[in-house]
Amino acid sequence: MTSRSRADIRSARRLVVKVGSSSISGENSGNIALLVDALADVYARNTEVVLVSSGAIATGMPFLRLDERPNDLATQQAAAAVGQNILVFRYQNSFDRYKIVAGQVLLTAGDLENPKSRTNAQQAMERLLGLRILPIVNENDTVATHEIRFGDNDRLASLVAELVGADCLILLSDVDALYTAPPGTPGATPIASVPYGDELDGVTIGSVGTGIGTGGALTKVAAARHAAQVGTGVLLTSTSNVGRAIDGDQVGTWFEPRPLN
Repeated sequence: MTSRSRADIRSARRLVVKVGSSSISGENSGNIALLVDALADVYARNTEVVLVSSGAIATGMPFLRLDERPNDLATQQAAAAVGQNILVFRYQNSFDRYKIVAGQVLLTAGDLENPKSRTNAQQAMERLLGLRILPIVNENDTVATHEIRFGDNDRLASLVAELVGADCLILLSDVDALYTAPPGTPGATPIASVPYGDELDGVTIGSVGTGIGTGGALTKVAAARHAAQVGTGVLLTSTSNVGRAIDGDQVGTWFEPRPLN
């Protein structure tokens, strides 16, 4: 059943959670355990959960002796190849505490645009969920090109939510909510909820990410609007709030889904 409000998240049948690079890499890599604790709670109440995790490039950077995110595609691909392996290991190592098995799913934009590939991806995800495997989805950065990239994992998460028919999408980042202006701007205040179709007139949405990942508030709002359009409620909040978000508490910004009628 589609989550029509925050309170419905706790009873969601199928949940997609997306986490950004800066929340689970570098000095914040310890947040993986926090995130896994929350996802394990969801799993224990028989909710099917899909994790869309950024962080492959950011995780691989130290192993390539890189101090900042590379600009050229080949080095990004190399960092992703190393980082994806380590990232999934860290997740599985944490999930082992709960005897949960994770499955890696790497997608390109082309996979979801091609009908046959999209159907194959959908069938694989359904089978994983049916087997009580927790899919960890990321863009396949090692083979993706500039021309066929999702661009950010917020968009990927909204497309995955649509692909699996999720009841709710939770977008996690460093910021606890969508604000009326970029956080830190004088007078900026958090927005509790966004009615379906609201154009957010008068709201200044920042487009710049942290420099570690590629997303910002603009990509999250675009992803939330896409998911809401296909009938999935969306909650935008910080990774530190993930436990409360999954419990349906009053945190973050709730994007109302398209009305049923």
